Amino acid sequence: MTTTEAQSLYSSNRGAGASWQTTLSNALVITRREVQDSFRDWRIIIPIMVLTFFFPFLAQFTAGRISGFLTQYGAEYIGEQFIPFFLMVVGFFPISISLVIALETFVGEKERRSLEPLLSTPLTNTELYVGKTLAAMIPPLTASFGGMTFYLITLYWRGAIWQPPLMLVIQMFILTIVQALVMVAGAVVVSSQTTSARAANLLASFIIVPMTMIVNVESVIIFLAPDGQSQYGIFALWWIALGMVVAAILLLRVGNSIFNREELLGRAIDSLNILGILKKIWRYIHAVDDDGTRAQDPLDWYRRAVPYSLRKMKAPVLVTIAVFIVYFAVGYYIGQLDGYRLPLDSDVITVDNITTGGFGGLSEEQAVFFIFMQNSRVLLLALVFAAISFGVATYIIVPSVFVILGYLASQLIPAGYSTLLVAAVIPHGIVEIPMIILGAAVAFRLGSIVTKPPKGQTVGHAWMIAWGDTIKIAVGVILPMLIIAALLETYVTFPILRSVMQSLN
Repeated sequence: MTTTEAQSLYSSNRGAGASWQTTLSNALVITRREVQDSFRDWRIIIPIMVLTFFFPFLAQFTAGRISGFLTQYGAEYIGEQFIPFFLMVVGFFPISISLVIALETFVGEKERRSLEPLLSTPLTNTELYVGKTLAAMIPPLTASFGGMTFYLITLYWRGAIWQPPLMLVIQMFILTIVQALVMVAGAVVVSSQTTSARAANLLASFIIVPMTMIVNVESVIIFLAPDGQSQYGIFALWWIALGMVVAAILLLRVGNSIFNREELLGRAIDSLNILGILKKIWRYIHAVDDDGTRAQDPLDWYRRAVPYSLRKMKAPVLVTIAVFIVYFAVGYYIGQLDGYRLPLDSDVITVDNITTGGFGGLSEEQAVFFIFMQNSRVLLLALVFAAISFGVATYIIVPSVFVILGYLASQLIPAGYSTLLVAAVIPHGIVEIPMIILGAAVAFRLGSIVTKPPKGQTVGHAWMIAWGDTIKIAVGVILPMLIIAALLETYVTFPILRSVMQSLN
C-alpha cells in the first residue's frame, strides 16, 4: 500500500458512524492491490487463460462425442439440456481457482511475512476482510465469465440448432457468481483461522466437496426440470441460488465477526482442547447466568437456570413462529390447487378408517414409544444440521409438519371435517406444537450464534454458552414435553378422534 493511499484512509471517517460507502471505498484499496498482484503472477494468469479458452473447446468436443454416441444407437440428443449443462460446467471450473487465491489471503501472507505491514494500516477489520474477499473473487470470475462468453460465441459461430433463452443464460451467470461467493467466503474464513497453508488446503475439502455436490444437484435439475425451456429460467435453480446467497451472507458475517488481526498475528500453532471445551459446556449447563454461576441443587436449576436460558429464546421463538406460519400458508395454498385436491366427501372418512387397535397396529405402550422417538429424531436431526448450517437447516427439516397441517386444513375444512381436524390436532397439539416451536428455536439459535455473537463475547465463548443453553432446555423442558405429547396423542387424541367420528357418522 502506498503512502498516499494510507493518508487517504486516515483522512476518511473512522468513527462508528462511518457509512457503508466509506467502508467499501477503503476495502477497494485492498482489492485493487491484491488484484494487481494476482494478475502479475504467471502462476495465476496461465491457469486462467487455459481454463478460459480450453474448457469451451472441451465442452464442444464432449458434446459432439455424446451426440455421435447417442445417434449411433438411435437415442435422441437433447441440446436443450446439454447446452446449459456445459455452460454451467465451463463456468464452474475456473472459479475453483478462487479456493487457491482465497486460502492464500491471510495465512499465505503470514507465511511470507508480508501480513504485518498490511495489518498495521488504518483499515478496520471489516474493510480489510471485505477487500480481501473481493480480491479473491475477481480473477476467477473473470476467467469464468470469459469462458462462458467464449462458449456461447462458439455455439453461435457453429450454428447450433438450439440457442439457450436469455434468462437461462443469465441464470447460469448468477449461479456462477453465488457459487464463487460461497467458496471464497468459506475459504477466507479458513485462511483467517489457520496457521499454515497446509492446514488451510486440507480444510478446503470441506468447501469444495459440498459445492461439488450442489453442482451435481444442479446438473440433475437441468436434465430433469419440466421447465427447462422456460423463458423465465429453471425455477428450482432460482431457489438454489437464493439458498447460496443466504449461505454466503452468513459466511461473510461469521468471517467478519471472528476476524481479529491481533490474534492472527499472535497465534503460532492451532490447538484444540476438547476436554476443556466439554468442561465449559458442562459448566454452562448448570449455570444460572453468563458468568457460569452454578445452580445449588436440581430445584434451583429448574427455578433459576432453566428460566435464564429460556429468556434468551424470545427472538428465535418469534422468528420460528413467523416461519411456521408461512409454511402453514404454503401448505394451505398447495391444497387449493386443482391437481392436489383430495376427493373427500361424507362417505370417505368413517370410524373404520380411524385406527382402533393402538397407533398403526401397535399397542398403546408401543405407540407412546414410537411417537416419542419419531418426534425426538426430527428435533435431533434439526439440531445436528443446524449446528453446521448456521441454523438454516432448522427451517428446512422441522417445518414440514406445518406444511402438512396447512394442506390437511385446506382439504378437511371445506369438506365439512373441521371438527375432525380439531380433534386430531388440538388434544396433543397444545403440548407438541409449542415443543416443536421451542425445539426449532433452540436449534436455530445454536447454529446462528456464530454469525453474530453477543457483545463482549468471542465466537467460541458464545458458542459454548449456546450449547449449554441448548442441552439445558432440551433436558429440562423439551424432553418432558416430548413424553407428555406422546402420552396425550396415544391416550387422549385417538379416543377423542374416535368419538368425533362416531358422532359424524
